[in-house]
Amino acid sequence: MLKTIVLMPALVAGLVLGSGCGRQAPPKPREAVSVLTARVMATNMPVLIEPSPVGHVTPISCVTIRPQVGGTISRVNFQEGQEVKAGDTLFTIDARPMQAALEQAQANLQRDRAQMANAKIQFEREQKLFDQKLVSQDEYDTSRAGFDALIGTVAADGAAVTNALLNLEFTQINSPINGRTGALQFHEGNVVKAPDDVLLTINQIEPIYAVFAVPERFLPVIQRQSLGRTLAVTASFENLDTEPPRGELTFIDNSVDPTTGTIQLRATFANRDRVLWPGQFVKIGLQLDELTNAVVVPSQAVQAGQAGQFTYVVKTDNTVEARPVATGVTYQGLTVIASGVSVGETVVTDGQLRLASGVLISDKTPGTVKTPIQSAEK
Repeated sequence: MLKTIVLMPALVAGLVLGSGCGRQAPPKPREAVSVLTARVMATNMPVLIEPSPVGHVTPISCVTIRPQVGGTISRVNFQEGQEVKAGDTLFTIDARPMQAALEQAQANLQRDRAQMANAKIQFEREQKLFDQKLVSQDEYDTSRAGFDALIGTVAADGAAVTNALLNLEFTQINSPINGRTGALQFHEGNVVKAPDDVLLTINQIEPIYAVFAVPERFLPVIQRQSLGRTLAVTASFENLDTEPPRGELTFIDNSVDPTTGTIQLRATFANRDRVLWPGQFVKIGLQLDELTNAVVVPSQAVQAGQAGQFTYVVKTDNTVEARPVATGVTYQGLTVIASGVSVGETVVTDGQLRLASGVLISDKTPGTVKTPIQSAEK
């Protein structure tokens, strides 16, 4: 009996311990991964040549100003870097030598005209006498030759006067185009020699060209798309703080460069805000087509895996699903999704390194901050 009393507490303790060992602790709640998200949207997307070709900006017209008469520059009528219009006077050359040459040419013309008039009278007199057989053929021919020579002399004098007038006009050097002046090469007081000395260069920068080359494989599609319409072109460069200037493709070269396998193209930009500058290197966006209502996501939402590209789609229970996608063109941070997601779904744009299918997320996207897609649609 005593043994039974002793064993019962031990048995009870064992049962209690056994029961405690078999009980499981309650599961810990899953920790949500903080991510940023964006909604899948539909918008129009341009189809551009990739990679974007690099081109350089060239003026539509570049004029080198040279003197057409030599002399001393008496006045410079503009400031370096100034905008000028066609017809504006740029330089004035000392006109006194040209004025003197003009007066001399006019005096020679007046003298020879008087001599010609006298020779005409003598010739007419000789002609009457010759008709009456009172002078010989030799005298008649001599009188006629003298009169004809003076006719030629007067004509030459007239040409000399015209040339002197032109030289006098050339002492005023005017701008032949609208454009922007460059650096002065000669200043007031310098003696210039025609036509060797370069006084100035003027570039027309409104409108302006951008010249670039693309691989020849794009030539058929460019020719096809440019039939009946103009192709849109954009030009961007580093530190551009405005929208890229927009222009039009206006020239396709008539041959492919066999050395590089490229075809040269040229776009024209209005350049009213003077964003583009001659000699500048720019990245060209040549739009071949446009996708209407394309399904797009921010480019950072697309991930690369062993099985191909995928994106994390947020489900209704705030877990994510790794979904394979087929991508299309990319433009300004947006990527076209050909298949895999639908408009209105939510995709993860940041924080993918800690994700896997079924992982719970916590969306930290600020509600007041627009997603890239929303900004693009604006």
